[in-house]
Amino acid sequence: MNQWHPCKRRIFIKRLRKLGFVGPYSGTRHQFMVYENHRLTIPSNSEYSIPQLRMMIREIEAIINQTISPDEWNNLA
Repeated sequence: MNQWHPCKRRIFIKRLRKLGFVGPYSGTRHQFMVYENHRLTIPSNSEYSIPQLRMMIREIEAIINQTISPDEWNNLA
């Protein structure tokens, strides 16, 4: 089983699109992506650390009602 690795912002957005998210759209402070009627805020960092990535992936899992393993996440690229 692979481990989590830091992720560049553009790769993160590309992987979200493969999961069915649309965007990113400009918000007031951050950009966001949309999945059905849910919004996911995208921080403006150029690279996301492992703790930040895990926090966002937990939010994604709650939105899409599916767990995402490190292997699945890395294969989305």
